[in-house]
Amino acid sequence: MEQGSAPHSADSERAELEDVLEALARTPRLAKLLRFLGERSLEGRADEITEYNIAIEVFGRSKVSFDGTRDSIARVEAHRLRKRLKEYYLTEGKEHAIWIALPLRSYVPEFIRRAAYPTTVPEPQPDVAELEKLIAELGPDIEEIPAETEMIQVAPVESKPLWRRPVVYMLAAVAILLLLSFWGVRSFLSNRSANSAGLAANRTSSSQTPTPADAAQVPLRLLAGYTGSPRIDSAGEYWQADRYVTGEAGFTRPAAPVARTSDPMLFEHWRTGKFSYDIPLAPGPYELHLFFVASQVGDYFVVTANGQGLLGAFDVSSDALGINIADERVFKDIYPDKDGYLHLKFFGENAPASLNALEVLPGLPHKQQPVRLVMQPVAVTDHDGNSWHPDTYFQGGIVSDPPRIVGSAPDPSLYARERYGHFSYSIPVDTRGRYTLVLHFAELYWIPDPSKSIGVGTRVFRVYCNGSTLLDNFDISKEVGSLHALTKTFHHLRPTPEGKLDLTFDPIVNFATISAIEVIDESE
Repeated sequence: MEQGSAPHSADSERAELEDVLEALARTPRLAKLLRFLGERSLEGRADEITEYNIAIEVFGRSKVSFDGTRDSIARVEAHRLRKRLKEYYLTEGKEHAIWIALPLRSYVPEFIRRAAYPTTVPEPQPDVAELEKLIAELGPDIEEIPAETEMIQVAPVESKPLWRRPVVYMLAAVAILLLLSFWGVRSFLSNRSANSAGLAANRTSSSQTPTPADAAQVPLRLLAGYTGSPRIDSAGEYWQADRYVTGEAGFTRPAAPVARTSDPMLFEHWRTGKFSYDIPLAPGPYELHLFFVASQVGDYFVVTANGQGLLGAFDVSSDALGINIADERVFKDIYPDKDGYLHLKFFGENAPASLNALEVLPGLPHKQQPVRLVMQPVAVTDHDGNSWHPDTYFQGGIVSDPPRIVGSAPDPSLYARERYGHFSYSIPVDTRGRYTLVLHFAELYWIPDPSKSIGVGTRVFRVYCNGSTLLDNFDISKEVGSLHALTKTFHHLRPTPEGKLDLTFDPIVNFATISAIEVIDESE
């Protein structure tokens, strides 16, 4: 296809759809989704493009039991498709006359002429200070231009050709600059492998870094915007009132339930606007956890540490796949700056920055601390002295009660309960690592009886990680029987660009189950 062709027809749109579907042949789930969306749109049936219809017709969910508040399959796959389309039109499809875009917060695709978009998208290395200065100079006008769109389109002007309209030209220039900034910041400021090199290269060695006289005691856990007495979380850890911070005031967050957390008190307050933390730390590596929740969609901001980017064009609602959903980002290899302080800076792009809580843990060089979760309401300590955090990061399912006694395990307490049903976990990890995942199972409910009607085949399910199948037709009873521990280990798992291991437990016969989850960083 050539740029500058006549306005596209339904035939050219359908031809472009088929071209993209061919390019998606190796990802059949995304191809199936795009075919459904594209054909419904081209046939004038966009009103049929709903989350419910996608789940039922594309991904085979049950018409009777599907619940969009618990099952995020449509949102997850649309998010993946949106990214894949962006990658396609930056590479093999960049010369196509028509581009297919899936707008944020929509399932209805758009077929748009390429002439409305920049022909190339370079990969600049933006300076954080310069970007912040630009944002400050643009002021409220920057809110008129989205920081993250699939492509930036300049609306046609009736009275004059587009290129002769100074205001439109200025807006187009700013839009292109923001697009370049977005891609540059996302690649440079996001938490991918390039970020690892940047943080490591700019850290100061322990011998050169002074220890501040008032160095914070680590672990340090702060509730952003909170001014009261310390709070205790489900694991028995203390969270302090906000400190080491300058900038705009903190607030009580509007009351609303928060999903994917066992500690909603972490999200009761927040600090919003432009603000910074200057945390005094002894020399050495640390691990930083930032906690967010969005009350609306489409707000973008930037987070830096000692002048290096942590999060760029960061949209909490997109990262968490919705509003009022807990979002946690993890960063290893965090060091204090030359003055002995960790300088964290939060500033807005199209909206004020926000933060609900932060946690600074003792770090391991180049490795994230292991994540250990037990599907119980209280923490469990194993025979090696490791603490397993009470169940969190989940959506859907139910925790069993009362506890059961499980044999053939050095730590039977890990298997005493289960989360069962149709559920998922979104476990935060540093994006730069590869991870070993250990899943701990036991059949606690289906106990064989003399009739032999209960046993092998009574519970069968699947487990996915970031869309890839880990276990299929998995039957605990078939492998070890009931009330016996069973572990399954998976290596070299790559996190999502949002820094998550997204686990889905999908029932086939009766409910899926899990008793404990362990995530180990494989980095050396």
